[in-house]
Amino acid sequence: MALQKVVRSTVIDAPIEKVWAVLRDFNSHDQWHTVVDTSEIEDGKTSDRVGCVRNFTLQDGNHIREMLLSLSDKDHVSTYTIVEATVPLQRYVATVTLKPVTDGQRTFWHWASTFSTPAGMEAQLREMVAHGVYEAGFANLKRHLQLGHSTARSTTRSTGNLPIRQASPITAQTIKVREYGDATQLRAETSDVPPPGPGEVRIRQTAIGVNYLDVYLRKGWIPDFLPLPGTPGMEAAGEVIDVGTDVTSLLPGDRVAYMGPLPGSYSSVRNVPVAWTVRLSGGMDDITAAASLLKGITADYLLHDLGRVQAGTRLLVHAAAGGVGSMVCAWARNKGALVMGTVSSEAKARIARDHGCQHVIVTSDYTFSAAVHSIAQGADVIIDGLGDAAREENFAALAPCGHWISLGQASGPLQPLSPDWLVSKSVSFSRPVAFAYVANHALLNQRAERVWQAMREGIVPPVQTERFALKDAAAAHARLESRQSTGALVLLPG
Repeated sequence: MALQKVVRSTVIDAPIEKVWAVLRDFNSHDQWHTVVDTSEIEDGKTSDRVGCVRNFTLQDGNHIREMLLSLSDKDHVSTYTIVEATVPLQRYVATVTLKPVTDGQRTFWHWASTFSTPAGMEAQLREMVAHGVYEAGFANLKRHLQLGHSTARSTTRSTGNLPIRQASPITAQTIKVREYGDATQLRAETSDVPPPGPGEVRIRQTAIGVNYLDVYLRKGWIPDFLPLPGTPGMEAAGEVIDVGTDVTSLLPGDRVAYMGPLPGSYSSVRNVPVAWTVRLSGGMDDITAAASLLKGITADYLLHDLGRVQAGTRLLVHAAAGGVGSMVCAWARNKGALVMGTVSSEAKARIARDHGCQHVIVTSDYTFSAAVHSIAQGADVIIDGLGDAAREENFAALAPCGHWISLGQASGPLQPLSPDWLVSKSVSFSRPVAFAYVANHALLNQRAERVWQAMREGIVPPVQTERFALKDAAAAHARLESRQSTGALVLLPG
């Protein structure tokens, strides 16, 4: 019978001494792990004595006896084994290991076990241990420490994951579009945000990112994406208020940023699937996160997946002083690319140069192809957010076998491109959607970490922001459409 193995890890926002004080007590789990009902140490032994046995029942009625095999206060390690159980885990041995995290008073917790199971139950019992015991335990202890070691059981009902508080709707300020049109259609209203549903978290938002996609939605260019009445916005950052069932990775008080494939972020409070979220460390402030998550991930897939930018790549970036453009320029220059960019003013040209754009083309009438050919004999990759007004110029600026990435349509929707037109220069064309590149939680976290790392290392400078109150969303949109804005625009709920 093959041994099964389950390994899980997390980081606790508490000093190692505080976490170890709870975990070294072999009989403390009924105080912090919600799957445990009652527990006692047999034969009157102390709960930190090697060889003691804890005898406990689970909320689902199962009964388990476990023996403490080793305990090291020096190394912050304990090992235990099941000696009797109604759950069919056989030869179960588990080890808990704590280590201090260097960046702040935090603790790395590693929980690993091996066991055998009856034939056919391997996957089921691995899942139970991994999620019902370990991941739920991580979340439960985080909450336990936040509550100052009070169990709060009198105000919760237990589940196999987290205690669920009996929550009420929260009144929020929300920006609504009731008719498609100009920026004046963005109007502040109040609405009730219900408690989070299964797999959701309710977030009190502190900063909301503004993107040109929000403008397209407000204008009604993609009506199926924002049916009326609707709330624009694809990203934000803030603090978790409460969580729904099946959420074990976040707790109230955790700071998060998110981006999602459905609009609705222009609100002071919002429910979102936990799969959209990225947990924020102490080194990342909410405004920077809200301003850079979607834009940074966009820069990441443009450079690494679509453009495959490397040393020597001739890259043309439109709106090179904007939120996405400035990040792309800086990151591409670090890779050794030859970076060209278009801007609409000399003031923006200075910003673009500061972010790594070596050759800045100032143009207010979408004329740039001659300059591109003069600088580099054409572009291998074009990142285009201009839309239809620059259609002919983009094609002319492409080098043979180049790749044209249509990222936006600020001047209007791009008219269909003839395949025969593209084949005349053997060029390729793509129209990507960012959310397809973060189709699951693991991909989102992987790309977000790559963005944060680039920012920490100075490869991508901090995003410059222009800030507006949430109620002034119309002014923010007008500023964005004026082509006078630089960097990223952010809305701040009052």
